[in-house]
Amino acid sequence: MDVLIVGAGPTGLTLGIDLARRGVDALVVEAGDKLFPGSRGKGIQPRTQEVFDDLGVREAIRAAGGPYPPQLFWKNGERVETRPMFDEVAADEGAPYTEPLMVAQWRTQEVLYARLRELGGRVDFGRALTGLEQDADAVTVRSADGTTDRARYVVAADGGRSTIRRAVGVGMTGESVDPSPFLVADLRVRGLDRDHWHVFVGDDGNGVALCPLAGTDDFQLAAKLPEGTEADLSLAGVRRLVSAYTPLDAADVTELRWASDFRPRAALADRFRVGRVFLAGDAAHVHSPAGGQGLNTSVQDAYNLGWKLGAVLGGDAPDALLDTYEEERRANAATMLNLSTGVHRGEVRRGEATVQLGIGYRESSLAEETRANPGPVRAGDRAPDGRNADGVRMFDAFRGPHWTLLTPDPVDGIRSLRAPESYGPGVFLVRPDGYVGWAGETSGDFTGYAARVGL
Repeated sequence: MDVLIVGAGPTGLTLGIDLARRGVDALVVEAGDKLFPGSRGKGIQPRTQEVFDDLGVREAIRAAGGPYPPQLFWKNGERVETRPMFDEVAADEGAPYTEPLMVAQWRTQEVLYARLRELGGRVDFGRALTGLEQDADAVTVRSADGTTDRARYVVAADGGRSTIRRAVGVGMTGESVDPSPFLVADLRVRGLDRDHWHVFVGDDGNGVALCPLAGTDDFQLAAKLPEGTEADLSLAGVRRLVSAYTPLDAADVTELRWASDFRPRAALADRFRVGRVFLAGDAAHVHSPAGGQGLNTSVQDAYNLGWKLGAVLGGDAPDALLDTYEEERRANAATMLNLSTGVHRGEVRRGEATVQLGIGYRESSLAEETRANPGPVRAGDRAPDGRNADGVRMFDAFRGPHWTLLTPDPVDGIRSLRAPESYGPGVFLVRPDGYVGWAGETSGDFTGYAARVGL
């Protein structure tokens, strides 16, 4: 096969979808016997919504969740104040999606899995991998059941404790974000309205938050526990926690559907590529959940890597194109880790900084800006939405696995159309992942760049 993707979380499923629509022979393998059951990564940032739009799942994702409610703070059993969860980010023609969506992770994965299957992709469940060897041509991966797979490339999307990352000897450098243990759980609760994210903070600074999970009947419990304590993940333990910090009685927690504990940390893999093996998602970077950056950064890893694998496997681009995955995504992940940690510690507000619309690759070797006087949109920037003089919407034109050339003069062999006036003067070559790869004065100048990327 061409690509073996290890892990059927949001990262692996997104990559599977992108490769399937490119006709790449890929298989997703998952150690568990089913998709992840919890709500853990529930925030879908606007940039990720744009990715999902391109992959054909945004409407299904929207239907699976809903907007974030305001936070309601309680003290001594009384309602104290209400605050918006996010600073408002104004939408405009170039950025039509600016409001984060709340979608329980298990629902996001259901939507992505359905899309993968629709495109002919598949997931093999119950496949725990134990090790691998790679040679000049491919990677041989061993499974616990004694079977082996051989693929031209392997992508480790198997989480923060990645078996594949350890197998290729890549370390992670990081730090503790908070010394306190945390607990997260999906519950059925009675006695609280579903119009607010209820926050209960004790005199010791610890406490719980109960958030109604959009698109479900559940609440997500997030609890900060005293240092030195152990999280009790049983129904009885969760009930004690809720009754200790909230006006609810233990019996008001009617069901425990999923629970996990963690200690917030920020860590970055030392490398994102070792030969024919790539690291993506939590296997490459581990975030505090504050600010909703982890899942979104992971999805965008997959979105960056997918088109590059497709170009190289199709024989159109040199293998060196794959080196730009680490170049672009490791630097981005480092920035997002600092952002997540800043949000966790109260140093950064959720809003313009966290919606990820400002992510770009101007410093990348794949960004070629050849104009003497660039306008507002430059090589390496996210290509904004908008309509051109012919009434064509950019996101509609970009949707799909192709490159797009924005030029007043049509060019044979590539999708070509005029840019909106908001882009400023020039010609723009938009990558399959929605970033401007090359910008120049005329469309006749991009042929050298096209050869580099297999266009």
